[in-house]
Amino acid sequence: MLRRLLATLTPALAGGALLLVAIPTTPAPAPAAAARADNPHSAQSAAAAGWLAGQLTDGRLPGPFAGTDWGLTIDALIALEAAGTEPAAADAVADAVAANVDSYATGADWSMPDYIISGSIAKVLVAAVVADRDPTSFGNHDVRRRTLDLIRGADAGAVQGWIFDRNGGQPTEGGNLFAQSLAVLGLARSGGVPQPAVDFLIKQQCAAGGFRLSPATDGAACTSAPVAGQVQDVDTTAMAVQALLAADAAGATGAKAAADTGIGWLLTQQKADGSFQGSAVTEYSNTNSTGLGGQALAAAGRTVEADKAADFVAAQQLTAAGGGAAAAHAGAIAYTPDALAAAISGGIAANETDQWRRATAQAALGLAKVSLAEIGTGGTEPTPSPTATPTPTGSASPTASPSGTAGPTPTDPEPTDPTPTEPTPTATVSPAPTTWAPPPSGGGRLPTTGVDVTSIGAFGAVVMLAGVGLVVAGRRRRARS
Repeated sequence: MLRRLLATLTPALAGGALLLVAIPTTPAPAPAAAARADNPHSAQSAAAAGWLAGQLTDGRLPGPFAGTDWGLTIDALIALEAAGTEPAAADAVADAVAANVDSYATGADWSMPDYIISGSIAKVLVAAVVADRDPTSFGNHDVRRRTLDLIRGADAGAVQGWIFDRNGGQPTEGGNLFAQSLAVLGLARSGGVPQPAVDFLIKQQCAAGGFRLSPATDGAACTSAPVAGQVQDVDTTAMAVQALLAADAAGATGAKAAADTGIGWLLTQQKADGSFQGSAVTEYSNTNSTGLGGQALAAAGRTVEADKAADFVAAQQLTAAGGGAAAAHAGAIAYTPDALAAAISGGIAANETDQWRRATAQAALGLAKVSLAEIGTGGTEPTPSPTATPTPTGSASPTASPSGTAGPTPTDPEPTDPTPTEPTPTATVSPAPTTWAPPPSGGGRLPTTGVDVTSIGAFGAVVMLAGVGLVVAGRRRRARS
């Protein structure tokens, strides 16, 4: 593991070029507020947004241990913009994210400003577009250009179109499918997406129609057993479908057919009560998977099924009248029915609030039922230039050969909440605090963002590098990073 982490921090030694296919943008969809006009769950959506807004401090949400969790903060921004009822809070979050792009999306805080985390920068791009900010000058950063710079070019062979981390200008390791989906989504909404980026995402679709978290370039089959990263996953599929729908609206080829097939698979996974379950360590119904899955169904026009998903999410939401010991948290959404029951009877302890923030931020998307391709479309999208300037991308690095895979290792927990997280790209995350027990109805825990690095210095320079690698890897594998 240490060798792999150190290799990840070593730049590759080759160069090449990316040819961006400039795709004309289509007219922007109707503002998201219009899509909410007939939403029977608008009151619950507003309540969730109100609770999330109340959790913010200076436009930020904390991590489970200390500091700001920027991946979770962006998740809250997306949820707030989807609801459309807390504009001041959403603006505050967008301002805070814009002011801290490098802290989240690079290794700047660890004296590695040239290390760019693919899932994180793609998620910042999505944050800019859903907040209706200029992605070419978001906190004085051109996050669109920075995302494009991470897409591998034709010289990269089998990994052409894959979004990679970069160190010192050279590609290091490929992002997972949350990172890829966030990149396709953000680029499609900000002026055009390279067709190879869309093609690479489509290539990761399993025969049954779902998408796996970890990309493969060697033809590895998707598994039916809960193998980390390779089993078809509701969260990953919901993200990929929405990215493909955005790409289709921007003029990409092949995206609509793949999205339709993905929706078909999602419909086979929805339970009678409207819920969805996660994969691997979260194989039980939960509001995170249901919120994202329901949002994808709404994006595809499957209103009946999207409403059923929203019904399940709404049933797990605390209310002032029925919240019991947790009535002060009205609007918050429990991760599972068991978590809801525990909160009503015993309240929500301070060390449990992190789980509720994560659950609410993603589950709320199922209540708002506004596609990721449409959130924040009240303004004008940037217009692409007639031609695009080729961007150096480098060739495949030794640590990510065309025959390898990327994303979490088999021993890493799979993310079930957006990074992204991250993501997530989104992208993977560290386990939740051990003070929260898994629900009786299923194994596993709700993943969280953030890594405790307080003891790294004691191990000297080599272990410090390894610690940085862990933080970087954790961020880029989080899908909702």
